[in-house]
Formats: sequence, C-alpha cells, structure tokens
Amino acid sequence: MQVVTLKDIPDLPVEGAAVPIEGYTGQVARSRQTIIQPGDSENYNCSVVNFSQGCTTGWHTHNCDQILVVVSGSGMVANEHEEKEINVGDVVQIKAGERHWHGAKADTTMGHITITLVGSQATWG
Repeated sequence: MQVVTLKDIPDLPVEGAAVPIEGYTGQVARSRQTIIQPGDSENYNCSVVNFSQGCTTGWHTHNCDQILVVVSGSGMVANEHEEKEINVGDVVQIKAGERHWHGAKADTTMGHITITLVGSQATWG
C-alpha cells in the first residue's frame, strides 16, 4: 500500500506544446505531478496535470478510457459534439478513441488527476 500527499509531489513542466483556449492571448503552460511512478503499477498511470489560465491539452484521443478527477480550479472538457464546464469534485470518463480536449478556463487555473492504462497511447491532433 502507498499513500501520497499531492502537495508533496514534485510539479514538473510537461514537455510539448500547451494550447490556449480560443481567443486567449496570455502565456499558457502545463505541469505534471506523477502519483504512480512508472513501473509501480502493472495496470494504471496516474498523475495530476496542472493547467495555467486559458491552457488546454489540444485535441487528442487515447486508445483506452481516460478518467479525470478535478482537484483544483475550474475548467472545460469537450468532444466533437459538446463542451462542458468541470469543477472541483467532478469526475469525467472519456471513452477510448473519443476525440477530446480538456483544460483551464480563461480566468482560472485547473488541476485534475488523470488515470489511464499502463502502455496506453495518446494521439494528438
């Protein structure tokens, strides 16, 4: 068994582009706090992704379901058919292969825990 405290996990910059929401002109950035270290679970990847104001992931898909649990701030999640606001305590299930994006709103930061399967892949665009 392992217990971690989110405030004690290093918050490291995410490699690659952070995409601003439409119309947002400020600097955007993402960071990641790895909850389950690679190799510590045969089943799951789990981390907190923190978004600066107006920052999103950009469009992408996963080859497994993705679970998001909002832990700070307020954000948005969208697929090709709808866009929804998400807030602390909200849990989102995104189905494998569903094209989507998620991130902070223009006026607030947002952090969510993301859970995917070990070995799963994301495809961007």
